Amino acid sequence: MSAARDPGHGILALEDGTFLRGRPFGATGTRTGEAVFNTSITGYQEILTDPSYCGQIVTMTNPQIGNYGVNPQDAEARRPQVAGFVVKELARRVSNYRSTLTLEDYLAESGIIGLQGVDTRALTKKLRVDGALRAVLSTDVHDPAECVRLARESPGMVGADLVQDVAPRDSYSWAEGVDSALCRRRSAAAGSRRVLAIDCGMKRNILRQLVDTGFTVEVHPPTAAAEAILESKPDGVFVSNGPGDPAAVGYAIELIRKLLGRVPTFGICLGHQLIALALGAQSFKLRFGHRGANQPVRNVLTGRIEITSQNHGFAIDIGSLSGAGGTPTHVNLNDGTLEGFIHADMPILAVQYHPEASPGPHDATYLFDCFATMIATGRSPTQGEMAEAQASASPRSKN
Repeated sequence: MSAARDPGHGILALEDGTFLRGRPFGATGTRTGEAVFNTSITGYQEILTDPSYCGQIVTMTNPQIGNYGVNPQDAEARRPQVAGFVVKELARRVSNYRSTLTLEDYLAESGIIGLQGVDTRALTKKLRVDGALRAVLSTDVHDPAECVRLARESPGMVGADLVQDVAPRDSYSWAEGVDSALCRRRSAAAGSRRVLAIDCGMKRNILRQLVDTGFTVEVHPPTAAAEAILESKPDGVFVSNGPGDPAAVGYAIELIRKLLGRVPTFGICLGHQLIALALGAQSFKLRFGHRGANQPVRNVLTGRIEITSQNHGFAIDIGSLSGAGGTPTHVNLNDGTLEGFIHADMPILAVQYHPEASPGPHDATYLFDCFATMIATGRSPTQGEMAEAQASASPRSKN
């Protein structure tokens, strides 16, 4: 699969020898990463700034990207985290009143290479069939064979500890809640419980949802000492999303292992994987991963279907989790992989997808309420408590 030469001189080359030409936008240079695709229709700014995309060249399946521009409020981190960005058509006209920059200018000032004019349908089909591939995105290397060579020599995602590239070095506090007419709720007991969040590359909207659930939130890096955390006596511990291979983040796994059973623990995405690994389960790499805002998940406790936002390339083996004492609570309807679990003997709740819904639907925001219930009871949420939380949080009440 290759395209005719384009005067823009941008190349995306894959490790299997495939290359596509397109018109570059944003920054210039050469970047390596894992080529993946995202099926979301909107939310490109949240995707660009999600630290879980560190080390990945993201292709959007929606054909036109950039039409509502970029604004500071929708960023999930201080800067874009992707290794590169590939689209079919870059919108030149920005139509949203909140926009402060065009997507092109945003990528240029952030040092991110973009490529447009690419047959993203054909590229997505290849990645869907062959799996995520090592890739090179370049504006200054014009020889396809050289780009393919660079892709083949680049590091793969298996064994990659990318958390160290995005996690904070120091602790900090967070007090900002959700500011949206579509999803605004302030607990009557705001600040009555203290949650310590382990930041492995956390999206800001997770922090906002924790605040709106009624928690005082303190954030620590994954290199924090378990003894210091326990001495501070938090009411709950949250483990965040993040990039790379979960099995490679040994320091975070060891930290979590020392906390489990001693304080109620909730994990999302990478946090879900790290908690499972700390229990003794095993992870594996998915062929092409789950990335999009339209992933169907079944809650096996309540029987309810949730449409979820997801971004992960690894998963937890269900059989190994059961052997480690975990009880599956959610499964992916597309491929049957694990999407969530609790523990029978310890206060643990973990989900593979993103209930904070940025971007995406609000079907799963009830899980933050389940975390609050778990802190209050000192055990994992029951089937009845989960069903009650789902019923009360859908639709999310408004002030």
